[in-house]
Amino acid sequence: MSAPAEAHAPRKWYQLSLTQQIMLGLALGVILGWWLSAQAPEAKTGWNEWLGVVRDVFLHLIKVMIAPLIFASVVQGFAGTGDMKKVGRIGWKALLYFEIVTTFALFVGLVFVNLVKPGAGVVLATNVAQSTASLAKPQTLGEIILHMFPTSLMDAMARNDVLQVVVFAVLFALAVIAAGAAGKPVLDFCGSLTQVMFKFAGIIMKFAPFGVGAAIAVTVGAQGLGSLITLGKLVLTLYGALVIFVVFIFGAVIWIAKVPLKPFVKAVREPFTLAFATANSEAALPKAFENMEKVGVPRGIVGFVLPAGYSFNLDGSTLHLAVASVFVAQAAETTTGIHFTVGDQITMMLVLMLTSKGVAAVPRASFVVLVAALESFKLPVAGAFLILGVDALLDMARTSVNVLGNCLASVVVARWEGEFDDKKAAEFAANGDAKP
Repeated sequence: MSAPAEAHAPRKWYQLSLTQQIMLGLALGVILGWWLSAQAPEAKTGWNEWLGVVRDVFLHLIKVMIAPLIFASVVQGFAGTGDMKKVGRIGWKALLYFEIVTTFALFVGLVFVNLVKPGAGVVLATNVAQSTASLAKPQTLGEIILHMFPTSLMDAMARNDVLQVVVFAVLFALAVIAAGAAGKPVLDFCGSLTQVMFKFAGIIMKFAPFGVGAAIAVTVGAQGLGSLITLGKLVLTLYGALVIFVVFIFGAVIWIAKVPLKPFVKAVREPFTLAFATANSEAALPKAFENMEKVGVPRGIVGFVLPAGYSFNLDGSTLHLAVASVFVAQAAETTTGIHFTVGDQITMMLVLMLTSKGVAAVPRASFVVLVAALESFKLPVAGAFLILGVDALLDMARTSVNVLGNCLASVVVARWEGEFDDKKAAEFAANGDAKP
């Protein structure tokens, strides 16, 4: 149903859209952070404390809605179809797509870092011992599979473990289908809960420009611009590789799957901006859920693909691992003279293809996986700690590409299933008010 005509009335010049408000908050946050970076440490403390409060209040409010939104969306989406076979079909299609695209991410990262060579000439402080004892270890394949199945739904929701919530919700949806008429009240409740959570998200998103501005101000204030001098080439290499990946790989996917470009770009720009500014995928998830439905992806597919992608389709993080690991290898060659061959790099990429699948299940995810890979291939861990100095800047780029990749994956799976609603996409492109 079309929104009332008055809903489409043009905005006044001073009435900014949410995207414009977020971009304004981002710009003001950068300016504030730049000013803070020049202040004395004592002056920074008070500012950082209160900016941190603003940032964390926003992130806490976002996180509190994730588990109920995912649970209700998956149950309603799958149980509403009454088709058990569809659940498995969507699952294997999504996982196949995830594996293909993340492999391309590794390949692009490997090629780009070897062409640019950001680590050449960088000397590592090999005499400095860095402790990795406090870091969690990446999970094995068996541990990843076991981790998918929760022992308690309440525990999984309390920890915002999206993969465990999704697995439980899928199994619960199958039970609702099997229950027949007895499951109808549960299905109706989940439908109502989903709508309420979208309204809740709309309320919280009004606070987004302040949360985004505070988050970027803290990051820029802490990092300053000096950190870009030593590792500027690495930062530019990663950003460049991600741009190449988005333009050519995502571009090819959009062309092959016939994804309507204008509606898709309009749908992902707010989640992308939120993820970039906060370096937090969870901050973008509720808005991504809402907009992917509005642009024509069925609720069941959105509810499964987006959360599952948090563990299996981290394109930005995967590409970052390829760039960062070879950067350390190049710096190690400068420091020690030992050459890390292309064959060694390919072997490392094959290892990363497995270990990166559990990247969302451990603290300091990408850094932990990078340290484990360096230790496995006898490369100096000091290189990882050198990268940690600009990790906040790298995290912004890889997180936003992760979100973009998962949004695209939901459209691709919907198109593959023959359920993408082109009419809804056209309505969303025209006015942005298509109903989920």
